[in-house]
Amino acid sequence: MSWKNQSGGPWGNGPRGPWGSGPSSSGPTPPDIEDLIRRSQDRLRHMLPGSMGAKGIILLVALAIGGWLLSGFYRVEPDEQGVVLRFGKFVQLTQPGLNYHLPYPVETVLTPKVTRVNRIDIGMRLTDDPRRGSAVVRDVPEESLMLTGDENIVDVDFAVFWVISDAEHFLFNVQNPEGTIKAVAESAMREVIGRTNIQPILTGARQTIETGVQDLMQRTLDQYKAGVRVTQVQLQKVDPPSQVIDSFRDVQAARADAERAQNEAQTYANRVLPEARGEASRIENSAQAYRERTVVEARGQASRFIQIYEQYVNAKDVTRQRMYFETMERVLGPMDKVLLDAGTAGRDNAGGVLPLLPLGELGRRPQPSGTPAQGTSNQGAVR
Repeated sequence: MSWKNQSGGPWGNGPRGPWGSGPSSSGPTPPDIEDLIRRSQDRLRHMLPGSMGAKGIILLVALAIGGWLLSGFYRVEPDEQGVVLRFGKFVQLTQPGLNYHLPYPVETVLTPKVTRVNRIDIGMRLTDDPRRGSAVVRDVPEESLMLTGDENIVDVDFAVFWVISDAEHFLFNVQNPEGTIKAVAESAMREVIGRTNIQPILTGARQTIETGVQDLMQRTLDQYKAGVRVTQVQLQKVDPPSQVIDSFRDVQAARADAERAQNEAQTYANRVLPEARGEASRIENSAQAYRERTVVEARGQASRFIQIYEQYVNAKDVTRQRMYFETMERVLGPMDKVLLDAGTAGRDNAGGVLPLLPLGELGRRPQPSGTPAQGTSNQGAVR
């Protein structure tokens, strides 16, 4: 139906078009599309620099250049080091603080953390367990199982601590620094373990192994010019493989018992041998002293005999009588007897020795109280 149809309809007489009389005529007036386009063009023309003139254009350019130049300021944190690149090529290193470089895209800056101690775990991984709410250690046998010098297998888990020593070399000489450090650490550990027997590895050679691996790693990384300094290699776990660990512990226990028995035997030997040596030395010294004493006494007796013989040759009677007296004194001196001359006893007392005279006690020492005197029963007088 044409909009110009003025015939009757539901709205009665008069215009019946959509914008004519009727209910539609009481609604809001639709916007004028052409008017909206015209107003938008006017606003756009006012925003363009052409409406500001030459001074406005210069001001905008100056502001843009100033903002571009100010974008060259950057800050290096205390644990970082700035590496300035000019069109991707290294230019210089900058220290912590506020620094400046030519704005992008002429120069850019990288700020690696050169004082932070980084850690790489080999043979194990720390993973979060949501059920426990804490980290758990997961073993990685393809990294930890190694062959020892005596053809045994040992399970070694260790950690490597390192820092960046040269930011330029660290960023540009090695494509994957962490992967390289990990590969070098595993290779160095396998080489050191391959030169060592299993017993020192499991007991007292941990410090030696850590030092050897650290030195070997540092030499290798220096050859690569990786810009990395290894600060520490720390062994976490050194055990036989889990499949044979029970049997290995039994062997270790038997070996410990053998060492304990050997130590006890050595302790006993250390105690007995010095005593035996001392006793043997004492006996030897006693024999030596007895020999010297006997020889000296024999020489003295021989010398005395010679002197007496010389006197006997000169005066036989006197010497003979003296020898008799000395011999009797030596023989009868220890005896518990008192000898009296028979002729003297006969003159003084016809009945013999006076019984009350304690002749036997004259040559004795006093006895302690309570001790009976010995030799009383055989005391007497010899006429």
